[in-house]
Amino acid sequence: MRQDIINRIEDTGIMAIVRVDTIDRGLKIAEGCLNGGVDVLEISYTNNNAGEVIKALKKKFGSPLLIGAGTVLDSETARLAILNGAEFIIAPTFNKNIAELANIYQIPYEPGCSTYTEIVEALKYGAYFIKAFPISNFYGSKLVDIFTTPVPTLPILASGGITLDNLSEWIKAGVMTVGAGGLLTKGSKEEITANAKEMREIVVANR
Repeated sequence: MRQDIINRIEDTGIMAIVRVDTIDRGLKIAEGCLNGGVDVLEISYTNNNAGEVIKALKKKFGSPLLIGAGTVLDSETARLAILNGAEFIIAPTFNKNIAELANIYQIPYEPGCSTYTEIVEALKYGAYFIKAFPISNFYGSKLVDIFTTPVPTLPILASGGITLDNLSEWIKAGVMTVGAGGLLTKGSKEEITANAKEMREIVVANR
């Protein structure tokens, strides 16, 4: 199951980063993303209702939607997210206890790392790919070459600063996937669908 989830994240190449106040809004965002070909969503635990949103999305959409938990800072939150249906865990930092819990449940854990010391430590504990956060905002796609020089096969999730104008640069640089917030969560369902479709076309054209 773990490898299937990883393959699906990589195949889609885009992950919607969702922060919503209501389940209804979460459902509209998910439907808009799915209609545009983006089937991977990260539900951020910056909102207290994240677990409820994950559960509601899984109930409505089932397997066509791959849902993970984001901004997970401790293993207790990670376990609650998994019990609510989260299929992967993403965090802004690396945490050994979360890594061990994810290994027990056999789901991918993607921690945010800014230094190579953090990256190597995370890989030792079973992280499959690394979230370049928050440095992707500052360095842009050139950080991919910096990160992959010592470990050429390092899978990277770029999160922060992704736009329709620079997405092709990230894909050409070789990131595994990119996380997008506003483009895939703001506006009407139809606007979200249009952005998702354009992003998927960029991914396919530049791989």
